[in-house]
Amino acid sequence: MSKKHPIVAVTGSSGAGTSTVKGAFEHIFLREGINPVVIEGDSFHRYTRVEMAEAIRRAEKEGRSLSHFGAEANLFDKLEELFRSYGKNGTGKKRLYLHTPEEAAPYEGLQPGEFTPWEDIRPNTDLLFYEGLHGGLRTDKIDIASHVDVLVGVVPIVNLEWIQKIHRDNAVRGYTTEAVVDTIMRRMRDYVQYITPQFSLTDINFQRVPTVDTSNPFIAREIPTADESFVIIRFRDPRRFNVDFPYLLNMLKDSFMSRRNTIVVPGGKMGFAMEVILTPIINDLLANRGN
Repeated sequence: MSKKHPIVAVTGSSGAGTSTVKGAFEHIFLREGINPVVIEGDSFHRYTRVEMAEAIRRAEKEGRSLSHFGAEANLFDKLEELFRSYGKNGTGKKRLYLHTPEEAAPYEGLQPGEFTPWEDIRPNTDLLFYEGLHGGLRTDKIDIASHVDVLVGVVPIVNLEWIQKIHRDNAVRGYTTEAVVDTIMRRMRDYVQYITPQFSLTDINFQRVPTVDTSNPFIAREIPTADESFVIIRFRDPRRFNVDFPYLLNMLKDSFMSRRNTIVVPGGKMGFAMEVILTPIINDLLANRGN
């Protein structure tokens, strides 16, 4: 951690809805005049899309599972190196993973599913903002979490996470439901080993819980709407951020406390709740940089 060069990380698995939190942070940065360097977790994958498909085929022949959740498919050491370097000096290396033809278009000679070259992050940024799978990772060899000043988890109940992933991959990436289910099954061991433990380290968790039946996520025809959900917001240590629960209950209509460190808000208030909660936390981080 570094007071002078703070790091904020949002961690959550594919299909968990981390993009909603990313949008809330973007609003905060714009409104508060904050200049962040934004790091996407996908840029620290080890393989291009073509290479990953081949690596998965090799692993299956050898009786192993391979997924983007696990160590073999990622450059955990480079991600930790970036966090360490930024926290110390405000410097580091970044690149982009190009998901779509639109993202690849500005880069001559590069195709979707490939990476841009590594480059130095621009100088004089206010903070580093990471959004991806491994912002809170801690293993026997890697401790990315120790470099993060504010760690936010996005972790809907697993059936809802699967529904969101299936529908997104169907609509955006053109995958069949069967292919997405195969991916879910293949990555389950890595999910348990690498993803789930991070949520014990997060400072704040946003967990969306539907109020409709999602007992069989593989046949769900639509994603439960925000109005068909609650969001459970858990603070690991409310005292660290001086969380004012009476204020939050007043600001967030129809919210209530379920535990001494947990507030529940209507699903439609999720984005607003994030901004109300996170804005003072980010401002405090930046105000303390010179102390």
